[in-house]
Amino acid sequence: MTETVRSYRELKVWQKGIELVKMVYGLTQSFPKSETYGLASQMQRAAVSIPSNIAEGQGRQHTGEFRQFLHIALGSAAELDTQLVVALELGYSTSENAQPIFDLILEIRKMTYALINKLPR
Repeated sequence: MTETVRSYRELKVWQKGIELVKMVYGLTQSFPKSETYGLASQMQRAAVSIPSNIAEGQGRQHTGEFRQFLHIALGSAAELDTQLVVALELGYSTSENAQPIFDLILEIRKMTYALINKLPR
């Protein structure tokens, strides 16, 4: 038997999204000051977008809307993944610092796809 989720805060994928936000903010603190309103800001916005869209979608009345917001969250995850690659290429981060974020992005993407597939059509 599956239990009904009463709040987006109960969703493990949302909780992982919040963890990701904290990691991205921590990483971008070491970026050059010239990137404060550039790549650092873009990465922070993309990270925040993931749990935000999961929350907004879960708060909607219709499953189709929830599914749509989950797809937006997936797009933000892909965007963040790309931005993290750029940060590495520019020398703003090390692979050692970036890899846990790449791993968490992948985990969130898998969880989001699983949630989409669990939703009734």
